[in-house]
Amino acid sequence: MRMLRMPLFLQFLKFGIVGVSNTLIFFAVYTLLLKAFGVWYVAASGIGFAVGAVNGFLWNRAWTFKGHVGDALTPVRWFVVQASGLLLNLGLVYLFVDGVGLGELIGQAVTIVIVTLVTFFANRAWTFRGHGEVALAQTSAER
Repeated sequence: MRMLRMPLFLQFLKFGIVGVSNTLIFFAVYTLLLKAFGVWYVAASGIGFAVGAVNGFLWNRAWTFKGHVGDALTPVRWFVVQASGLLLNLGLVYLFVDGVGLGELIGQAVTIVIVTLVTFFANRAWTFRGHGEVALAQTSAER
């Protein structure tokens, strides 16, 4: 059972590291658009999310799920997961800011935690499916 957890933990750690870079890029774009250009916070969030998503695909495909043998549909699946994540992101940030009354930056920070968990498990199960078995086979072969 421990061997099943370690590949998942390592993948999540890598996903988290990539996610930190996505988040930094996202917040830089979001804050710049929001504060420097006066863009509506929901639009700024969507643009920042899209820029972070491109960064995330490139790094997750090359590093987090590198054992995954991709096909022509991998980028399409990534797009579907990210588009769903974007819709969830926009809905939650709106809910937290206009519904709950959190500040725009705090509302977005809370939203990112939720969306990160949802997109990790969706990408692992669907976009890069089969990677867990590859990681297990590699771990078994190394013994």
